[in-house]
Amino acid sequence: MGRRYGGAVTSDGDLRIEPLSGRSLVLEPLRVEHAEEMAPLMNHPALHNFIGGSPESLEELTQRYARQAPGHSPDGSQQWLNWIVRRTDTGEAVGTVQATVARPAPGASADQRSAEVAWVIARPHQRHGYAREAGQLMATWLRSNGVGVLVAHIQPEHVASAGVARALGLTPTDVIVDGEVRWQG
Repeated sequence: MGRRYGGAVTSDGDLRIEPLSGRSLVLEPLRVEHAEEMAPLMNHPALHNFIGGSPESLEELTQRYARQAPGHSPDGSQQWLNWIVRRTDTGEAVGTVQATVARPAPGASADQRSAEVAWVIARPHQRHGYAREAGQLMATWLRSNGVGVLVAHIQPEHVASAGVARALGLTPTDVIVDGEVRWQG
């Protein structure tokens, strides 16, 4: 299933985002141009029941992708790794996955690097296992490239996301942040 990863760490310790392939999905690194294709997929109000906010216009999504695509926070303290999730059989986009990777402190070992991960699958494409497969592709890639700790924040009622988190090897903690349970593994 998929491919073996490695070699995505730059000389300065950053991760170099790359396409990832799985059984039925491909993860494609985010580009600003994806906004036009993704805006209609991400505009369903029910998607925001658990992730918060409201649907973004094409212009708002384009602006957000322009901020995310460079791959780092403005202050440089975090790497932003964002992928578009596509079906391999049709090439159709079905959602996104992302990892916010904290830059390691000077002298820190690789297993001290952590990433906050998230996934969003468009409403018409839910219940097909896409979030699980995409999340597993991303988690495997992160772990094989020196990320030792994965974290996700999930609404307690979001049973589907809890199932994805379990598939990634995460377990719920007692920590609640903005009404969401912190999962870690």
